[in-house]
Amino acid sequence: MGFLFVALGGALGAAGRYAISLLPVKTGFPILTLITNIIGAALIGFIAGIVSNNHDVSPNTVLFWKTGVCGGFTTFSTFSLEAFTLFENKAYLSGGIYIFLSVVCCLIGIFCGKKLSMLIH
Repeated sequence: MGFLFVALGGALGAAGRYAISLLPVKTGFPILTLITNIIGAALIGFIAGIVSNNHDVSPNTVLFWKTGVCGGFTTFSTFSLEAFTLFENKAYLSGGIYIFLSVVCCLIGIFCGKKLSMLIH
């Protein structure tokens, strides 16, 4: 049964990711992937905070949100390809900034998501 919850959540997450990719932003810097990953990090932090403060959350709900929605929404493989492409194109500064911002901002997103979950609990 868990596979069904992951699949449904993954479809929702992937659709959300695709929707963000349709925003009319054209730049050499992969800002939409960065934004997607920060939102995903904040969401998974929020979910983790809810789960850690509420032991009544069903395992299927956790699978739906964390593995399904967040897994389908966030874009580590895209991030990796874009960072590699920046370096391949000799855009070393942009590549380094992208990696740095992705890691730091996503960690901040998780922190903020967990803090937000404490406000509603």
